[in-house]
Amino acid sequence: MADSEQITAWLSLWRSGDDDARERLFETVHIHLRQIAANLLQRERANHTLQPSALVNELCVRLFGSQVVSYQDRAHFFAIAAQTMRRILIDHARAGVAEKRGGRRQRVSLSGVDGWTPASRDEDILALDQALSRLATVDPRAARVVELRFFAGLQEDETAMVLGVSEITVKRDWKAARAWLISHLQS
Repeated sequence: MADSEQITAWLSLWRSGDDDARERLFETVHIHLRQIAANLLQRERANHTLQPSALVNELCVRLFGSQVVSYQDRAHFFAIAAQTMRRILIDHARAGVAEKRGGRRQRVSLSGVDGWTPASRDEDILALDQALSRLATVDPRAARVVELRFFAGLQEDETAMVLGVSEITVKRDWKAARAWLISHLQS
């Protein structure tokens, strides 16, 4: 992937109206976004109806649509991409629950060793989203760490850069957020 400065430069040029920079940016980040989507959906149930390409296509429509968003830099772009990907997955899950299950919720298992064991059902994603929203009212930075690590697939160093904090702070927030989410999802 192109280095952070190049992506930031393309974002700046695009903001100034350079459509060629938008295309170069799109080509560069599309590959990374596809990897993130594939990793996210790989951990979903086997018969999930949303495919990585569909998730990325919807994400790109929202991120690269006709309206230019004032992305500050690479970190800001991927932070917004993480939020947007989360919204797309939540919208998809809500539609599935409304259509198939009448809104019944299930518990989410968070038994992963190094990270999350992602939701295997639409209800699980909805429960995680609600818990994450509650966490954001208590500890907004910890909620952002979860969003960036889980939904955007960023590593600790990348998450630290996006949030402007140290890696040890990200590790601490990640650990605290996981414990908080587990306790609230089990109750």
